[in-house]
Amino acid sequence: MIKKLTLLSFIILLASCQESNTDGYAITGSIDKSLDGKVIKIQNTDMNNPTVVDSSIVKDGQVTFKGSVPSTDLFVISIEGMQGGMPIMLENETFSIEFYKDSLQASIVTGSKENDVFQEFRDISDEVRKKNETMGQEFMAARTAGDSVKMTSIQTEFQQLVDAANKENAAAIKKHNDAVTSAAILENLLNTKNIEAEKATELYDNFTETVKNSRMGENISGMITASKNTNIGSVAPNFSAPNPEGKMVSLNDIKGKITIIDFWAAWCAPCRRENPNVVKVYEKYHEKGLEIIGVSLDGTPRQTDAKDEWLTAIEKDGLTWHQVSNLDFFNDPIAKLYNIQAIPATFILDSEGKIIAKDLRGPALEAKIKELLD
Repeated sequence: MIKKLTLLSFIILLASCQESNTDGYAITGSIDKSLDGKVIKIQNTDMNNPTVVDSSIVKDGQVTFKGSVPSTDLFVISIEGMQGGMPIMLENETFSIEFYKDSLQASIVTGSKENDVFQEFRDISDEVRKKNETMGQEFMAARTAGDSVKMTSIQTEFQQLVDAANKENAAAIKKHNDAVTSAAILENLLNTKNIEAEKATELYDNFTETVKNSRMGENISGMITASKNTNIGSVAPNFSAPNPEGKMVSLNDIKGKITIIDFWAAWCAPCRRENPNVVKVYEKYHEKGLEIIGVSLDGTPRQTDAKDEWLTAIEKDGLTWHQVSNLDFFNDPIAKLYNIQAIPATFILDSEGKIIAKDLRGPALEAKIKELLD
């Protein structure tokens, strides 16, 4: 199936320059008067701790925001009663927004340097987004017709388009090395595995100190380090976390001849579908020296009782090996240590703790363990 757009497809803002407001941000917005009385909110992008940082009510087709942020960062603007949101780089500047009620993401930002940088990235992503829509339809038609050759051709063509866009993004990131927006783009490329750690390091090293010290700059630094530390051939970083009984368990304490680190969660459907296969592999090879440590990324805000769901899933799926969790979703320090952006994710270690394979599932996982222990 056609890959979902992995670039920052939400980048469709326009901008220009205005005078700086060093004391904080001052935003004036205009919108259709039919939305008078509606609340417009500015919210952070932390999935684990969503927070509204500012809000205002539309009056006579106008809205204003005033406040300050510790440093430039990515936020989302939403309007009461409307689906979706408009990403914006919030910086301590004076700027304006012309909101479009029928297409919030097409709203125009004027007067913010950071949002001006979005223009170039928007131009890059727009072409891919449009192609994704048309090629996706072509792919579905080919699949319905059972035309596997056409399906492969479309996938190849789209991947080439994405690769070309990624190169353009990298060039724009290098050009705008003083914009926090560039760090947002680079972080996204790392999250979606659309850039190698070596190239990301080159771009990161080119950033100004202000960009490096931004939240996203610090995230990038950690992701690059984690990526390098978890390459095949590297010794897996040690970690410790509480097990279901609250006892701290460390990787170094449980390693066997072969060890699998299994990142999963009770809420993760693909993880739960894979669990029976992992159970089969464990039961077959545990006596021969296989150990597994499951690292749960439960703790999403959508869970009413994350620990209970974690424990219930362990029991229901018959996961009898070591289990640990900080119940902190993707903010889990172990997930960050291993640069985990999606689950399920696995690392296979030899007796010395070196990573010898990653992200194997189903028959591929069993075949690898058989190769190592039979």
